[in-house]
Amino acid sequence: MPLTQTADTRKLTPAKIELLEPGQEPGRPGPLISEIKFQLNPKELTMAKTAKWESKNQKKASSAPPASYQGPEPQKLTVEMYFDASLARDASVVKQVEALMRATAPTEKSKGTKTPSPPWVRFMWGGLSGFVGYITSVSAKYTLFAPSGMPIRAVCTVAMTELATEQGKQNPTSGGLQPRRLHVVREGDTLAGIAYRAYGRSSLWRALADVNGIDDPMRLRPGCSILLPVAEEFDEPREPVRREVARALG
Repeated sequence: MPLTQTADTRKLTPAKIELLEPGQEPGRPGPLISEIKFQLNPKELTMAKTAKWESKNQKKASSAPPASYQGPEPQKLTVEMYFDASLARDASVVKQVEALMRATAPTEKSKGTKTPSPPWVRFMWGGLSGFVGYITSVSAKYTLFAPSGMPIRAVCTVAMTELATEQGKQNPTSGGLQPRRLHVVREGDTLAGIAYRAYGRSSLWRALADVNGIDDPMRLRPGCSILLPVAEEFDEPREPVRREVARALG
């Protein structure tokens, strides 16, 4: 008789959150640090994936302006974790809650580097071998206490966000620059505004003009294309980046 995915069989596969050492490359985590197992499998979880579109109103337009695709947003997951030590003597749920809280602080190994980072995480449950990401928030609600005041039951809400899986800098076949996206200039656009929307830093407008070979940033021609490299490209020698941008734009 074939095994079906019922509520009873799901109990045989406990859900867990893997804590991973931050990796040196996007999408490639380091070794496993530890696991936080669900005492009870979740009744539900929420996963969300959105795409970013942008449209700019024009004063003389008689209809809605066309939307420009800006790229995908990171995937997000929210799940509740239940911990109960009410049937165990001298037990508490504080350790499990503290383990989740520590997942928002840099790992011991990364503290000695230039870029300290909390552990990367991955939610695992049956066929849901989720994305590699990081914990953005943990909230714990203690719902039952022993006569001594020790917490013996808790509900934790954990929110995770996906990490980028591609660095987007080099094409493995051509060795060329991989732009994050291409922006088509519209009426009213400025380089400072484009830089702010793309990188969160309007001050990068000079670097953006430089790598795209724009001589007069105050005169952007609507309809022309601007290549938006990943932000790390601006920290490298400009001339190779300029050549790759010119090649990509033809």
